[in-house]
Amino acid sequence: MYDFIVIGSGAGGGSLSYYLTKGGAKVLLLEAGKFYRKDTFPRTEAEGSAQLYWGGGIEFDKDARMGFLRTKLVGGSSIVYQCLMDRFDDIALHDWKAESGVNWFTQEDMAPHYEQVESDMALHTFKEDERTRNGQLFANACDKLGYKWSYLRRGQSDCAPEKGNDCTTCLAGCHRDSKQSALVAFVQKAEKLGLEIQTEIEIDRVESHANGVKIFGKKHKNAVTFEGKKVILCGGAFGSTKMMLQSGFKSKLPALGKHFSSHPQFMWFGFQKEIVDAHKGMFQSVASKDPNFRKEGFKLENVFSLPISIAMLFTAYGAQHQQYMKKYRHMQCIEVAVRDENTGTIQVDNKGKLVVTKRLTDQDNARKERGLDAIKKILVASGAEEVYESQMYFGLHLMGGCVMGVDGGKSVVDPEFRVHGEKNLYIVDSSIYPNAPGINPGLTIKSLGNRLANQLLK
Repeated sequence: MYDFIVIGSGAGGGSLSYYLTKGGAKVLLLEAGKFYRKDTFPRTEAEGSAQLYWGGGIEFDKDARMGFLRTKLVGGSSIVYQCLMDRFDDIALHDWKAESGVNWFTQEDMAPHYEQVESDMALHTFKEDERTRNGQLFANACDKLGYKWSYLRRGQSDCAPEKGNDCTTCLAGCHRDSKQSALVAFVQKAEKLGLEIQTEIEIDRVESHANGVKIFGKKHKNAVTFEGKKVILCGGAFGSTKMMLQSGFKSKLPALGKHFSSHPQFMWFGFQKEIVDAHKGMFQSVASKDPNFRKEGFKLENVFSLPISIAMLFTAYGAQHQQYMKKYRHMQCIEVAVRDENTGTIQVDNKGKLVVTKRLTDQDNARKERGLDAIKKILVASGAEEVYESQMYFGLHLMGGCVMGVDGGKSVVDPEFRVHGEKNLYIVDSSIYPNAPGINPGLTIKSLGNRLANQLLK
């Protein structure tokens, strides 16, 4: 029997598996997706969307208003996200503590876990000469308007843009093992230390008993079972919540599937007379750091993407859409990410499919409008000849569904990451987040994995 079975290999499961294995434990890591490495990642955007994501690229809420991006491969969403490594500030941790009652949600208590994870990753803070033209336009316009901004810290090493490498392509997996995804920073290291990894296994349910946890799933439609002394779910907001619902925990834990949140993101474009080539070079080097924006519940980022993804954001049709895409190299782009209210729900229907209900609240819409107003001012100040106000939006950084708290009637996981009422079942991923922090969640998920690993190894 394994000491620990970890289900899900993203930021939480990847870091947890590494620290447990490094500590001498016998660990099995189970993943629903395939195992890609730097030389086997898809080479085109279309192939990446089809092969790396649940739903063939995108999933939608019940009303088909909000799209969600969720990956299905070893390394989880850390493979395709931008790998921005920010610690949570006092605002985020204070709100978590107030919502959950968990007293260790403080800078002081989280510091050693942040420090450990940061020491195990390659981190890079961008400099002035690394800004793309998109970043330069953003920063210069912010200066004109009096908005504060800062250089971003990203998990990366040896991106080599001087050799013609463009970091936008790593949105479908990094071909250099430069981006410090869970795969690079933790899973492959743990593999060398003896971590056992089994892939393409979808878990249907888990069943606790006095001496451990039994796991039931399928591999290529064939039934498989596993048993471990302790089992940790790390499938993210959708994955972990679905496993818990299918395992029958809803009757014991009324908060299961509730308090779902994300960071709804809206991207607007400015068309410059000059060539911008926002897809070239280092990716997203600067972002807003304005204290007023933080208080108002949004942040701005100078993001961009590959042509197919950008094309989806233009709701024009036919010749008009073609004319927009012909100006791809002249586009600058700014995104507002909203810190939304955790009012969404995650359910499973009688066919085993996820049913996600997530509508923007009045507060969410107000924050969105303030952010979009700032974007429009920045685009105009940067000299854009035309501003395109995209109506499409996505929920990124999926959080909640199995929130942490001291009250078993209002939460799913206790302050020690253990499912309320269970001896050997734990969860550590973004599903335990009490609410949306308004800060990229990746570093904190990894740090929570480190905290749980230290606890379990004791």
